[in-house]
Amino acid sequence: MSTSNSDNSPNLSAADSTTPTKNDIMRVREFLVDLQARICQALEAQERDGSSNTKPATFVPDDWERPEGGGGRSCVLADGEVIEKAGVMFSHIHVHNLPASATARHPDIAGRKAQAMGVSLVVHPKNPNVPTSHANVRLFVAEAEGEDPIWWFGGGFDLTPFYPVLADCVHWHQVCHDLCSPFGESVYPDFKQWCDEYFHLRHRDEQRGIGGLFYDDVNTESRGWDFETCFDFMKAVGNGYLDGIMPIFEQRKETPYTDEQRQFQLYRRGRYVEYNLVYDRGTLFGLQSNGRIESILVSMPPLASWHYRFEPEPGSAEFELTDFYLKPRDWLSL
Repeated sequence: MSTSNSDNSPNLSAADSTTPTKNDIMRVREFLVDLQARICQALEAQERDGSSNTKPATFVPDDWERPEGGGGRSCVLADGEVIEKAGVMFSHIHVHNLPASATARHPDIAGRKAQAMGVSLVVHPKNPNVPTSHANVRLFVAEAEGEDPIWWFGGGFDLTPFYPVLADCVHWHQVCHDLCSPFGESVYPDFKQWCDEYFHLRHRDEQRGIGGLFYDDVNTESRGWDFETCFDFMKAVGNGYLDGIMPIFEQRKETPYTDEQRQFQLYRRGRYVEYNLVYDRGTLFGLQSNGRIESILVSMPPLASWHYRFEPEPGSAEFELTDFYLKPRDWLSL
């Protein structure tokens, strides 16, 4: 099943352009605005299909401006029958004083003005049999008078199941593999490993989910890709999220579940909260750059719980989650 509307193949014959123009940056913005709209439409379709309400929940757009420059649109769906909460956010902001979370990793951008744009989303389904999913694609450009801009792309997507189905995990990683293939044989294994390492709760020595793709600081210097190839990869990842998650929604959203399974879902959501508040770079960047707090924390689930020393019964589905699924592995060889 494909829900993308553009060719994901890299434009490897494009001119060797390593310095983005204003027109290049606007093309990225236009793609991101369209991507946000398409993702919202696809998720609303899942809500309509699985809802008994005559007026199913829909996304409510919230347009905002940033005093320092720029702004965005945050779209939030809440209290649905299929989706308990989803946030799909577009932002294009200007930063005059870069925060420590940016300059510590990139001392060469200190003192520059910057602009950052992207689409980020988190979807918390109500049914414990449908995984939580997250995706993000972004462009960062730091500029100084009389000097070439310093730029890079980042993003990826990952899956956090509560009651995993092996076929879903394989499908998710097959989508990851296939969208990466046109860009080189090493891209999927490199970015998969990066995802496994990034979405790791070090204080619990536990993976957040089954991974997917994660990449950052991708540009000509780091990967040997010109701006156009990096942009093509952004498009492949953004469109790939829909190709990955929609079939899982369609197959699992009407699976019956018990109250005990619902309580386990809320318990595992607590891990999601811990990760976002302690480790997530986007959250830290937003908080340190005086970002819009409602948009930064919209990724939080509406309900979560913590239990002291919860230990699932050996052999149960809850035990299998951490014993088998939440470990880095080669999903495509299973």
